[in-house]
Order: sequence, then structure tokens, then C-alpha cells
Amino acid sequence: MRLPTACLVLGFATLSLHAGDRVTGRAFATRSEVAAQHGMACTSQPLVTQIALDVLKQGGSAVDAAIAANAALGLMEPTGSGMGGDLYAIVWDARTKKLHGLNASGRSPKSLNLDHFKKLNLRHIPPHGPLPVSVPGCVDGWFELHRKFGRLPMAQVLAPAIRYAKEGFPVSELIAYYWDRSVPALGKFPGFLETFTVDGKRAPRSGEIFRNPRLAKTLEQLAKEGRDAFYKGDIARKIEAYMKAQGGFLSYEDLAAHHSDWVEPVSVSYRGYDVWELPPNGQGIAALQMLNILEGYDFSKIPFGSPRHAHLFAEAKKLAFEDRAKFYADAPFMKVPLSWLLSKEYAAQRRGLIDENRAARRLEAGHPPLKEGDTIYLTTADGEGNLVSLIQSNYRGMGSGMTPGDLGFCLQDRGELFNLEEGNANTYAPGKRPFHTIIPGFITKDGQPFLSYGVMGGEFQPIGHAQIVMNLIDFGMNAQEAGDAPRMSHDGSPEPTGEKGKLPGTIQLESGFPYETVRELMNRGHGVGWLFGGYGGYQAIRWDPKQKVYFGASESRKDGQAAGY
Repeated sequence: MRLPTACLVLGFATLSLHAGDRVTGRAFATRSEVAAQHGMACTSQPLVTQIALDVLKQGGSAVDAAIAANAALGLMEPTGSGMGGDLYAIVWDARTKKLHGLNASGRSPKSLNLDHFKKLNLRHIPPHGPLPVSVPGCVDGWFELHRKFGRLPMAQVLAPAIRYAKEGFPVSELIAYYWDRSVPALGKFPGFLETFTVDGKRAPRSGEIFRNPRLAKTLEQLAKEGRDAFYKGDIARKIEAYMKAQGGFLSYEDLAAHHSDWVEPVSVSYRGYDVWELPPNGQGIAALQMLNILEGYDFSKIPFGSPRHAHLFAEAKKLAFEDRAKFYADAPFMKVPLSWLLSKEYAAQRRGLIDENRAARRLEAGHPPLKEGDTIYLTTADGEGNLVSLIQSNYRGMGSGMTPGDLGFCLQDRGELFNLEEGNANTYAPGKRPFHTIIPGFITKDGQPFLSYGVMGGEFQPIGHAQIVMNLIDFGMNAQEAGDAPRMSHDGSPEPTGEKGKLPGTIQLESGFPYETVRELMNRGHGVGWLFGGYGGYQAIRWDPKQKVYFGASESRKDGQAAGY
């Protein structure tokens, strides 16, 4: 007999057990923050965290450590990253006391147009195969970051990933789980099984040694020949030949024309803290819109996990995601009304639509003034006070399945996130960046760094960002507790890809929320359920300017580690 969702939630919430009793901190915390003076690295794979620390100890900058970590994660966590994907970063430069934003996302093929999708009678771009493949921006992002902030030679930065790719590494538990789920779906595409399986048939198991000599060779080529080897050299030609053989459109010319963009991060003030995100084509400003709306409520009088907390948070999310579906797109193709969307006046207008006692069932995006017309996250910090917030992925785990030649990596499927309906901000066009889910975050206080952070997990990311900010500022948690605290999500809003949504939707609650909250949310008209593994994965570094100490955090939902020296 299949039990109704409410009964399942009740049983799940009632029978939940804590892992153990701690004598300090919140009961749900899995460990203390990691404190260190000279450097810190927080990644989703412990071996990668050690690589980042080694680079810092060799005299590398926080950017050097971040690049080394990202390269290694492409090997050790290919279920969420790789040089076939895109990258975004926020860098705090201690010398100039300034934040720098990098958009290293790629664009759609110039030879693929909207009419092709119409001829195929497609309403949405498929998740796998050649059609969703856009230019991979990750490698250009590495070299742009290194050009501006690197200290060590790129060959030294990439050396740990090359060594592990040749010698092998033991696969960690959660990554093995997702890897095993990817092989049946992507194994039909040429090159995938040869690159990502142990014996041509199966994924590596937890603890099993895995090697990727193909990736080692590609990384060695980048170390010797630089960025152009990927976009204008032998690697680009191999990608083009593979895509052409698979009926794809990504060409040598698309790769050769690619460039990353340095962009100005945008922020809102939340109770005296400045919360920073990157402007679209990403979805970071959804987190800022949510915080602007929620700032109008006094959470010193609203307990964490209470029905009112969950209700207000879900309603703010619904309002922000209406705008997300309508306005967020590649800036050269759509003038995104950022100043209006992030204004306190607009937040007050949207807040006025929230009914404290009832879930909203019908909402629309705002109307601007006429003049306006699976993923990895890592963060690093060095001894000079520089911090990097970096996020990178292929989308949908391992990506499109397109695994070119003997290069050792899979190409992303970010193009799936375009809308195929004409006239929308995110409608497909040649040479256009798709709407993106991956977003790095940063918080400053009084002009100094406070937190470099991110939360992986598709459309959950701005929802996760807003919860982290509230956990720290409203509920007084430290960086580790803020990530370990039970999370909520919401499903049912419209999407930038054209899905219309169905409100009031469903609030998903992790098992740490009390049944009283579940019951009251249902009384207010919300659907209530939970997600299986859909609450993201968080890393963060907090800076204490008085003690001159970094505090690192890596949550328990992933295989990660925070470590410093």
C-alpha cells in the first residue's frame, strides 16, 4: 500500500535520530568549525582539500589553490564537475579590498538556430546527446583567474590533478553512488564507457581505485601549451570532430571565439551585512530578492524551524522565482532590470502580497518601469587575506554524455536550460549564454570579508544561499551550524525554460523540522513533502578580522572536508 505524503513525512520526522550528542553548539551540528590562521580550503572531496592546502603551503595564492582543487575535482568528482563545463567565481582581493566577479560560462553554437528545434518538434531541449552542448568555459576561467591573481606556474598548479589521474585515487562514497546512477544513462554515448568506467561496463565502487590517463594527458597539454591548446589547438579540433560525428553543432570556431567576462558583483544589505552575488545569466539575484523580502520580518521573534519561519520563507521564494522565470537571462540579449529587482521599494511591494495565514496559489512576476524595458562548490583563502568563492559544473551530474575522443572529460549539457518559446528573455539564440543555476556567494561586513560560501544543487542554490544567510544573521549560528541545520526547499514555481509551474506547490522539509511545523504548514494550504538528496552541498570560510583567523565549514550531506593550517 502506498502511504500518502503527509503520513510519510510524519513518520520520517518522528523517527529521525541524531548521530550523537555534542557538549557545545547546536544539536544538529556534525562538528565544530575548523580554525586556522594561514590558509583554509573547503571542498566536497577530502583529497582535494589536501591538494588545495599543499598549493597554499607551496606559496600559491587562494586562486592557485582553487584552480588546483577544481582540476582535481574534475577527476575525483566527475559527477558534478569537469573541464567540459562552466565556471563562476567571486574573488576578494585583499590588496585592493575589492570583490571581483568572473563569468566563465560558454555560449550556444553559432550554427544552431531556433528553427532546428522547431523542425524536430521539440518543446524543450533534451538533457543528453549533442543538442544541449554549449561551449565549455571552465578552462578559460582557470586561466583568466590565474592571469589576474595566480602566483605559481600553471604547470605546478595542475600537477596534483595530473598525478592523481595517472596513479589513481580511491572513490568516495557519495560520489560512487551518483557515478553508478550516471553510467546507465550516459554509457550509450561514444567515449563515455571507455573514460568513466572500470572495465567498460560499470562505475567504480566506494573505495575502489580509479584512474583517468586520458584526462592526465589533456591536463599535461594545458600545463605545457596554455589556454589556447583547449580553444584554438589540438583539443578544440578533437572536440569539433567528435561533435560533428555525433550530429552536433559545437565547432572549432565556437571554441576559438570564446571568452570569459569579468563582471561587477551585485549586492543587497541584509541587516547590516552586504550579501553579494553575480548578475545574470545566473540565478544569484533570486537569493538577494528573497532576502530583501524577508528583511521586513523580525526573525528575532520567529524561532528557527517554526511554522511562521517556513511559511514566510516559502512565500518569499515563490515571489522571487516568478521574476527568475521572466527576467533572468544573458545580459547582451535582455536588459535585466537589476536595480529595480533588488530595490527595497520593490521588495516592499512584493512583501505586501504575502498572506501570513495562507499559501499563495496565484502569483505573477513584477512589472518593471517602462524605462527599464549536480555541481561542485569550493572556497579557499590564503595567508594574505585573499578569498575565492568558486562554483563549477557540467549540469545534470556528468553532463551531456558527449565524451570526445581520448580527452578524458564529458561535455556539459547547459543548453538544456534555454527556453524554446519565442519572445522570452531566455529564448534560445545562437551565440547566447543559457540561464545558469550555479552561483558563488560572498558576504562582507563594514567593507571586510565575512563569509565566502556556496550551496550546490540546481535550482535549490538561491534557496540554500538565503537560508545560510538567515541561519548566520537571524538565528545566530556559526558557519558549520549554518550548513548542518535542517533545510527546506519548495517546488512548483515557473521555470526560465518555459514550464509554467503549479502553485501553491510543495514545501520539502528535511527530517529535523518538528511535526508541529508540518501540520501547521498543511493547515495554511501548503503541500508538504521531502526531497531525496536535493538539499545541496555547502562549503564556507568565515573570516574573523579581530582575531585574524579563518573558520572553515563543510556540511555532512557531501563527502567534503574543511581544513586549514
